[in-house]
Amino acid sequence: MEKTIIRQSSSNSDLEGILKLQRENLLENLDQETIQKEGFVRVKHSLEDLANLQKDEGHVIADFQGKVAAYILAMTKQSRDKIPMLLPMFEQFDSISYAGKKVSDFNYMAVGQVCVGKDFRGMGLFAEAYQAYRDFFKPKYDFAITEISLNNKRSLRAHEKVGFETIHTFKDQYEEWAIVLWNW
Repeated sequence: MEKTIIRQSSSNSDLEGILKLQRENLLENLDQETIQKEGFVRVKHSLEDLANLQKDEGHVIADFQGKVAAYILAMTKQSRDKIPMLLPMFEQFDSISYAGKKVSDFNYMAVGQVCVGKDFRGMGLFAEAYQAYRDFFKPKYDFAITEISLNNKRSLRAHEKVGFETIHTFKDQYEEWAIVLWNW
């Protein structure tokens, strides 16, 4: 198989590729067996959402022959009000500490969502994309942080393998979550 190119998103075409892959992996579009075996993404973004986020930092994508094979959405602290559904995540970050300081006192990257296309799983693309994410953002940010549903076992394991550690868990009205952090 040809090599994928890991780069930052820069065009509407890139964002449309992210949205296509997102739709294919949305929780609401998957059966229970696929959810358990393959994982899922929960938040549905619009082209406008992704474009607004991209103004702060480009998303990381794996480009395979012009097709988005994987993506990691990039969100800064300044992104907190751009996706209303994600505001509770940022509020959780504000309420917890890491290394003796409030998370909000750090300059961090929030992983808005990560997804690897079905045809590209098991090839190391998840780790490769995250290494690029770190390379792109480490010069400006202290760490990457995100929350993952405890029901998404595949995602939790994959994040742990890359180097994320669980620093907090909580339950909302829907389910239990782990806040995971990758200290660069």
